[in-house]
Amino acid sequence: MVMTETTGATRSTTPLMLRLLWGALGAFLLLWDVFEVLKHMGWVIPGAFLGAAVPFLARFAGLGQAHERGQLAPRAVPLHNLLNRAWIPFGIMFVFSFLGDGPDDIAAPFTFGMSWLTSIALARAVGFGLRTREGWQR
Repeated sequence: MVMTETTGATRSTTPLMLRLLWGALGAFLLLWDVFEVLKHMGWVIPGAFLGAAVPFLARFAGLGQAHERGQLAPRAVPLHNLLNRAWIPFGIMFVFSFLGDGPDDIAAPFTFGMSWLTSIALARAVGFGLRTREGWQR
């Protein structure tokens, strides 16, 4: 990815092929999310919705701080970049794959991680991702 100047760029310059791969992963994970929610129900439903929202929670850290259109408030950037790392939800999915006595024991936390990863993948597919220190797309 190429760093953009602070001229108001709001999307990354990630190559199209990489964005298509993120999109394919996001579509696959979204279908899997829906399957898990319909299969297990119960706590899996709020877990899936919360997981999908996690990457966007950093925006609340920037409330009240001045920033331009398309720029994330600089104080929210570290949390945003942390919550938009794919290895964290993947790690949650991996760990919970080995815990519990059966699929119903791990369904909610596993689906939470998978929904989080789905949200990251779909955001990267449409050109949103990590931010520079100033809050612009990388």
